[in-house]
Amino acid sequence: MDEETERLDALTQQAGRWLALSASPAERHTTALVAGPYDRVAWRDVYARSAALRELAAQLLTRHAHAPDLLADVFLCAYQAAPRLRDSTVMAPSRLLHHQVVTALTQSPGFAALRRDTAGDAYAAAMAVLAQASALRGLLERSREVRERTGRADRARQEAEAAAAAVGEALRQAAEKADGQGQVPAPVAAAVRRAVGAAEAAEDEARREDSAAAQAMAAAVPGIRSAARNAASAAAEAVRQEAALMRAWGVDAGETERMPFEERARLAERLRSGRLARWAELIGRFRQMAAGERARKVEHATGELVGVTLGDDLSRVIPSELAVLGVPELRAVFAARYAAGELMLYDSRGEQGTGRGAVIACVDTSHSMYAEGPGGVTREAWSKACALALLDQARHAGRDFVGILFSAADKLQVFRFPGDRPARVTDVLDFAETFLGGGTDFQRPLGTAAKMLEEEFDDASRARGDIVLITDDACEVSETWTRLWNEIKRRLDFRLFGIAIATPGTATASGSVLESLCDNLRTVDDLTDVHRAADLFRVI
Repeated sequence: MDEETERLDALTQQAGRWLALSASPAERHTTALVAGPYDRVAWRDVYARSAALRELAAQLLTRHAHAPDLLADVFLCAYQAAPRLRDSTVMAPSRLLHHQVVTALTQSPGFAALRRDTAGDAYAAAMAVLAQASALRGLLERSREVRERTGRADRARQEAEAAAAAVGEALRQAAEKADGQGQVPAPVAAAVRRAVGAAEAAEDEARREDSAAAQAMAAAVPGIRSAARNAASAAAEAVRQEAALMRAWGVDAGETERMPFEERARLAERLRSGRLARWAELIGRFRQMAAGERARKVEHATGELVGVTLGDDLSRVIPSELAVLGVPELRAVFAARYAAGELMLYDSRGEQGTGRGAVIACVDTSHSMYAEGPGGVTREAWSKACALALLDQARHAGRDFVGILFSAADKLQVFRFPGDRPARVTDVLDFAETFLGGGTDFQRPLGTAAKMLEEEFDDASRARGDIVLITDDACEVSETWTRLWNEIKRRLDFRLFGIAIATPGTATASGSVLESLCDNLRTVDDLTDVHRAADLFRVI
C-alpha cells in the first residue's frame, strides 16, 4: 500500500461504529409520559386558555429552561386515564428530572385520590398543576445542581452525536476521493482518523457527564420524592375542595365537564370568593339532609311514615300485599282480608300530602340577618342554605320554585326557577348572594307570593302551592291585609310554613303574628343544626 494512500474498506471498518451511530442516532424524548394526539391537543388547548398556567410557566422559566415540558408532564400525569411512563434510557438527559418528578408523583399516596377527580377532566387537571405550583418552584430551586449536571450531559450527548455525524461525513468524502481500487489519499484518510478520534473523545466525555448527572440525580431523589408527595397531597386537596364546593352548590360533575374552560374558571372563582363561600359546607349539608328526607317519603301517603298497621285503605297498602293479587289462588284471601279490614298498610302521621303548585321561599334579608349564631353561622347563611334545599326539593318534584328576598316594604327581589327547565347555576348564585338590608315587612313578600300562586292557578289550574317564610323578626300586618290573605289562602288551598330564626319567644308565642299566619311554625336557635328543618322536607 502506498504511504500516501489508504484503502477505503480499512477506513470504513475503523469508523464503522461511528458510522452506525450517525446513520441512526438514538431518539431522545423531551416528555416523560407517552402522549397521544388527543392528549397533546388537550394540553395545548388548556395552556392557551389558562392565563394562570402561562404565568406559572413564565415564572418557572427563570429557573428551568424546559419548564413548559415539565408542566405538560405534570398535567398529563393527572389527566390521562392510564399514564404510561417512558423508560428513562430514552429520555433526553435534560428531562431526566421531569421523569423522576413524574415517577415520584405517580408513586405518592395522594396520587390515586387526585386522579379520581382529574382523569379525563382537562380543567381539573390544570387546576391540579396550579395547586402544585409552590412545590414545583421549590423543587426546581433545590435541584439546581441536578439541572446543571443533566444540562451538561445533554449538551455532551448532543456533541457526541454531532461527532459521530462528522465521522460519517468524513467517510462520505473519503468514498468520493477513492480511486477505482479503493485507494484513498492520505490527507483524506487522516481526516477520517481525526473525526474518529474526536468522536471517541466526545463519547468518553458524554459518559462522564452521564455518570455525574446520575450521581446528582441519585442524591436528589429523596428530596424529589418528598416534594412530589407534598405536591400530590396539595393538588388532591385543592381539587377535592373545588369538587365539594361545586357539589354543595348543586353543580354536578357532568355539568362542569360540559362548561367552556373560561366559564368554569369564572364560576369556580365566584364560588370561592362569593358572600356565602365560607358556608358552602352548610349548604351542602342542607341539601344532603333534604335528599335524605325525600328518600323517607312514601308517595300517596299522608305525613311521616312511622310503621305498618292494619286496615282497608287501598291507597296505603304495602307492596307485599299487592303482590298477592298476582297469584290467582290467593286473590280470594286478599278480598277476605280487605273486607275484614286486615290488610297491612303504611302507617303515617303529621301533615297532609305534598303540594302540587309552586314552592315559594320568602327569605328575610333585613340587617339583623347579619347576626351570627353558634359556630359563627349567620342567620342569612342558614336561611339561604334552607332556601337552596327547597329549590332542590321543588326541582325533584317538577314544581316551580320562586325565591323572594325581602326586607323593608320598598325592598323586594324575585328570582324565578321554572320546574320544566334546568336552573342555571349563575342564577342560583345571584339568588343566594343578594342581600337587601333594611327593616322587616311581611305584607309585601307574602302578598307577592300569593299573587304568583293565583296566577299559576289561573294559568295552569294548579292549586296547593307552598310558601315558606324564613325570618328572624316579627312585624305587624293590617286587618285589611289579613282578611284578603285569608280569603286567597282558602281559595287557592296553599300552605304557609314559618321558620323563625333565633327570634325572641314573644315573636312565636300563641297569638303572635307569625303564629296566626303560619299553618306550621318552627323555631331555630341552633344555626349549626340543619335537622331542625328536616320534617319540612317531608311535607313540601
